[in-house]
Amino acid sequence: MTFNLQRLRTEWFGNVRGDVLAGLVVALALIPEAIAFSIIAGVDPKVGLYASFSIAVIIAIVGGRPGMISAATAATAVLMITLVKEHGLQYLLAATVLAGVLQIGCGLLRLGVLMRFVSKSVMTGFVNALAILIFLAQLPELTGVIWLTYAMVAGGLAIIYLVPRVTRAVPSPLVCILVLTALSVTFGLDVRTVGDMGELPSTLPVFLLPQVPLILETLWIVLPYSAGIAVVGLLESLMTAAIVDDLTDTGSDKNRECIGQGIANVATGFIGGMAGCAMIGQSVINVKSGGRGRLSTFCAGVFLLFLIVVLGDWVRLIPMPALVAIMIMVSIGTFSWVSLKNLRTHPLSSSIVMMATVVGVVATHNLAIGVLIGVLLSGLFFAGKVAQLFRVTSSLSDDGTARTYTVEGQLFFASAESFTAAFDFREALETVTIDVSRAHIWDISSVSALDMVVLKFRREGAEVEIIGLNHASETIVDKLAIHDKPGAMERLPAH
Repeated sequence: MTFNLQRLRTEWFGNVRGDVLAGLVVALALIPEAIAFSIIAGVDPKVGLYASFSIAVIIAIVGGRPGMISAATAATAVLMITLVKEHGLQYLLAATVLAGVLQIGCGLLRLGVLMRFVSKSVMTGFVNALAILIFLAQLPELTGVIWLTYAMVAGGLAIIYLVPRVTRAVPSPLVCILVLTALSVTFGLDVRTVGDMGELPSTLPVFLLPQVPLILETLWIVLPYSAGIAVVGLLESLMTAAIVDDLTDTGSDKNRECIGQGIANVATGFIGGMAGCAMIGQSVINVKSGGRGRLSTFCAGVFLLFLIVVLGDWVRLIPMPALVAIMIMVSIGTFSWVSLKNLRTHPLSSSIVMMATVVGVVATHNLAIGVLIGVLLSGLFFAGKVAQLFRVTSSLSDDGTARTYTVEGQLFFASAESFTAAFDFREALETVTIDVSRAHIWDISSVSALDMVVLKFRREGAEVEIIGLNHASETIVDKLAIHDKPGAMERLPAH
């Protein structure tokens, strides 16, 4: 109990000043993004803003990664477009609740451990792709605008990178927002502001039940969307958690994060918000602004609601160049520049996986597709490497009537063909011994290859003995092998 209280105290109040200031910076950066994601999904801006408030506050309490920012995101918003267009907002709210339930189920099933199958190359590709997407998302604010916009963005970047050399008492992104807003208001500069992005809500969110028919047909309508949102949301959240783990040199509970994301989405659906997940851009802003604990995420949500409901008139005045400058800083800081240098020194397979992940994510704007490409390629390259470590050697007895084959390495689907090709079935032998004491048999493909070898030798009149099976290999061979079962010879193809 003492340990838990100490951990809670550290996670919540171990960095109060840094967390509060970082939370304020993140809240300001969340406003235009939440509005933009609402527009992507085809709903009113308040749906994304309420969602960002709700998810951030709840995930701060129940999430598994302190200091990580979760809110409405583009990754989930793009999955909602068709549902909103064909069935409306109420079905989106129902889908949000169901997505949360599915995520809770994933956490209870401890599916967070699946992150161990995501290689470092995929992680690097994911980070680089998101950095590129964050930058590309700023281009609409830099296209067809007056020169003053570029000047303000350049000035904002100068403030962000130069202020830390003078003082770190206040996060430089916050200084950027304050200075550029003051200049814009004082001199009446003609640039786009947050107010131009959409109408900000002026009231607090209220509890409501999605107005959908409680029938099976409704479930079949929302389930495909909920499943997609749940998978993409968890994938981005778990990968962002791993990145923040590296940035802060701390660990996190991935299964608790799954449950926390689910709880946040369920609650959000009941206050009129859209589903969301972790945000790598805002998480990096939070960390680089000094946020480390749960308080930073909590403050980001609370400040967001306070800013849009109470200080909405002031927030509308924030020039978009200030927020664009912050997001460009995030994209630059997020991109793994060393990965470009490592293309020369890292194995070709690792570089291909990284680049394929980047291309997949950027081309489709779908995190799940890009990461799936990377994971599949990683698996294929790994299987190929393991298969190359496999070999079969043999020795003939002095009288020339018996041969012992020694199998070394991993016998599985990728090495099964090499295993079968290593035997000379036409050699006139009385006895054949297959020694697998230095090998491991993994799957049905390898058991089938072993069956084929044994049966072919028997067809040629040799007596076959398998020796050296370890316990796991013996278990799968006893369960799946057919070479000692009646009628086995009939399954052999004709000569």
